[in-house]
Amino acid sequence: MGIISWIYTLPRQLMLLRLKRMGLTVGENFYCGAGVFIDSTFCWLIKIGDNVTFADRVYVMAHDASTKMLVNHTRMGRIIIGNRVFIGTAAIILPGVAIGDDVVIGTGSIVTGDIPSGSVARGNPAAVVGSIEDFTAKKYKEMEFYPCFGKGALLSGRPGASKKREMDEIINERFGYIY
Repeated sequence: MGIISWIYTLPRQLMLLRLKRMGLTVGENFYCGAGVFIDSTFCWLIKIGDNVTFADRVYVMAHDASTKMLVNHTRMGRIIIGNRVFIGTAAIILPGVAIGDDVVIGTGSIVTGDIPSGSVARGNPAAVVGSIEDFTAKKYKEMEFYPCFGKGALLSGRPGASKKREMDEIINERFGYIY
C-alpha cells in the first residue's frame, strides 16, 4: 500500500480498531469504503465474516431509537454478515438482520430482513432478485461484449489523459470492466 493510500484509509482503520476494542467482530480481508458508519452504540452485536466488502457510505445500525419516544425503550438486534458478501454504496443494514454467505446487496438497498446465502438482493426493503450463480453468469457474459481494462485504468494506477480519453472513447455502450 502506497503512502497516499495509507493516509487516505487511516481514519477508517482507526474507526475499525476502536470498534473492535468495543466488541465488533470482523473477519479476515474486510474492505471498508469511505464514509461507512458502523453502530458504535451496540457494536458487540455486529459480526462481519471473511472477505466482506462495504462500499462507500454503508450504514450498519444495531439499534432503532424510534421506539424510545413511543414505548420508552430502544429496540436493538444482532447483525450477522456472512462470508464473501458485497454490500453496495449507501445500503443500510437494520437491527436483527442475518445476511448469509456469498451475497450481493445492491446499491441503496435497505435490508430489513434476513437474506439467504447465495442471493442477490436489492431495493427498499431489500428483496432477493436472483441467485449469485445467475448474477455471476450474467456478468461473465457481459464481459464478452463490453471492454475490459487493466488496473492501470484505476485512479490508483494514475491513468494519464490519454488513458482517460481511450476509456471514454471505448466505453461507448455505457459499461466496461476492470480486472
